[in-house]
This record gives sequence, structure tokens and C-alpha cells, in this order.
Amino acid sequence: MKYVRRIYIAGACYFFTVVTYQRKPLLCTEYAVARLRSAFQLTMKKRPFSMPAIVILPDHLHCIWHLPDNDDDFSKRWAAIKHYFSIGMSSEINHRREKKIWQARFWDHIIRNEKDWQRHLDYIHYNPVKHGHVKKPFDWPHSSFKRYVKEGWYDPDWGDHLLRDIKNMEHE
Repeated sequence: MKYVRRIYIAGACYFFTVVTYQRKPLLCTEYAVARLRSAFQLTMKKRPFSMPAIVILPDHLHCIWHLPDNDDDFSKRWAAIKHYFSIGMSSEINHRREKKIWQARFWDHIIRNEKDWQRHLDYIHYNPVKHGHVKKPFDWPHSSFKRYVKEGWYDPDWGDHLLRDIKNMEHE
């Protein structure tokens, strides 16, 4: 098992990738997406944070969080989200008596500046196209992309081709 060194900074902005166990497509039904949204809402009530961007794909999700100024603990938040989602879901159990729903770890990246934020925002919104689910981000239902279109950040036809700035980004 690799040693993961995480950087915890109160009030920071982070990009995350969370993957299902063995990349099983557990997030491809409306029921699963609704459970995940509920898990986020429950966690946000108990441990507030904002989530400016998200995309939910069948076997993983990407999102950006902004933590409160006095709090740096994103790991406990992810543990809670995974726990709340898993309640009531049938699944095999591993040797530690945990459900085989999520990979044990997640990928995190601290957002360093405005350009880094924009690159990760683009990466999130382009991801359904990258994986061949749709031709353009606007067509994917489980994404914050349409909110950004409504706010004027993106054109509805944005992302119908691979962008140079995110071409070599690999956060899967």
C-alpha cells in the first residue's frame, strides 16, 4: 500500500476524484445519483463546505470543494459521504467488514491559483466527453456544467473537442 501524504489547509480549495470499488458502474442509476446527492447534503449540514463544481460518472466522480476558513478536514467529510451513500446498499463485505462500494482512497489536489482552478473546472466538465458518454458536456445530466452555462461561464457548445489545457491532465 502506498503512503499518501495529504495537504490539509483550512479554507483551501481542493479538486477530488473518488472511484467506486473496482470501477463498478454503481453510479449509473437515478436512484444512486439521488443517494449520492443526499449523502453530500447530509454531510454538508454536519460539516459545511461549498462545492462549486461536480460531475458524477458511472464509476467515479470529480468535484471541487472550498472548505470553511476554520476547517481543513476533507477526509472526514469523504468518509461521511461514502458512509451515508453506502447505508442500505447491498454489497459484498471485505476483510475489515466494509462494503465493497468505494475504493478506500481518493485523489486530492489543492487548487493553487485561478488558472489551476479553471483547468480543473474544465477537466470536470469535459470528463463525460472524455469517457465517451456524450458528445459535449451540455448533454451530461449529472454535472454542474449547465449551471455555469446559465451564469455565462461557458457556451452551451463548449467542450465538443479536447482542449489543449486539459489534454495531459490525468486524475482518474
